[in-house]
Amino acid sequence: MHKIFKIIAAVLSLFGIISLVRIIAAGDEAMETGEKAGLFEPMAWTAYIILGLVVLFVLVFVLQNLFTNTASLKSTLIGVGAFAAVLIIAYVVSGGDTMAYKNGDEMATTSESHLVGAGLIAFYVLLAIAAITMIFSGAKKVINK
Repeated sequence: MHKIFKIIAAVLSLFGIISLVRIIAAGDEAMETGEKAGLFEPMAWTAYIILGLVVLFVLVFVLQNLFTNTASLKSTLIGVGAFAAVLIIAYVVSGGDTMAYKNGDEMATTSESHLVGAGLIAFYVLLAIAAITMIFSGAKKVINK
């Protein structure tokens, strides 16, 4: 499996290097005028493929670790549930004031305003929780020394 990943990485690296050499060989003037604009597309697709593979591998290995280690699964589900609870409470508490938010030149709809307000409230709540956790953690370390 490790050998397959090395081969895939080598092929994608080679493809990226070839694309980069083609872009450099075309020159700056050709890129600015747009006559060689098609050279950027292979490099972009290489980046998209690499990003997709990285996200896929991270998800697979994280899920594999969660299901093989039940203790971490339990703590992860508790964390996800707490985060979902904060989001739900923030949505319920937030108002739908359409006068407070503009979407370009138009006023935001009630649902857009509601979501923006919920996002702000959730951010403030999570920020407060993080700050309180850091303060208590620091105080605990000072007390234990």
